[in-house]
Amino acid sequence: MSAIEAFFQRLGTAPGWNFSIVYDAFDRARFLEGLVTTILLSLTCLVLSIIIGIVGAWLQGSTLRVTRRIVQGYIQFFRNTPPLVQLFFFYFAIGSILPRSLNSSGQMEPMISNLGWAIVSFSFFAGAFNVEIFRSGIQAVPRTTVEAAEALGYSRLGIYVHVVLPLAFRICLPALNNNLVNLVKTTTLAYAIAVPELLYAAAQIWSEVFNVREMMNVLLVTYVAIVAVLVWAMGRWERAMRIPGYST
Repeated sequence: MSAIEAFFQRLGTAPGWNFSIVYDAFDRARFLEGLVTTILLSLTCLVLSIIIGIVGAWLQGSTLRVTRRIVQGYIQFFRNTPPLVQLFFFYFAIGSILPRSLNSSGQMEPMISNLGWAIVSFSFFAGAFNVEIFRSGIQAVPRTTVEAAEALGYSRLGIYVHVVLPLAFRICLPALNNNLVNLVKTTTLAYAIAVPELLYAAAQIWSEVFNVREMMNVLLVTYVAIVAVLVWAMGRWERAMRIPGYST
């Protein structure tokens, strides 16, 4: 490893080849911390947005008109406003009115950190699209299948959990895959509220080392790799859940 670091350190003297994250331990630590934060942020938002989509699709079928209108209002709000505006709304508008608490050093700190607000904002943003994705999958499940479950004595919740949702999940996986990929790319907006993710870490490095070109290339390749892993995993999941003879 020391030989590789020495090579890149010598290479850094040439214009356009200063990859300081390879030979500089401090820059490398910051970049890896940003990578871990990005992965943590992405995975948390992926899981929460799927949960929101499943619950929201279930509530859309409620017999109560008020419940259906609340879900529809949520969908319209988060689908028709920019995610960066939503992030600022949560962090500055809502975060500023919440009470603060004392930390271990005796200083006042907000109840929810900037990373927490990014998770909340992006999860609700992607969840609004997931509700519609799951709704389309639910509507594609044959009515005769639901009637058969009703004849067997299943409750409405039982039909949704054990019959409709498993079939709908298989149908909407391609669209869900696309939305989750967009969610991972949207996490770069967390840079705007100083969440130490990849873009934030890269910006800190290039502002000190003046290697914008190199860090932008590293950033691009890193995100391509992250998205490629997600697409590969979703593809494996889609093939594993495919039912022979049941078109998706």
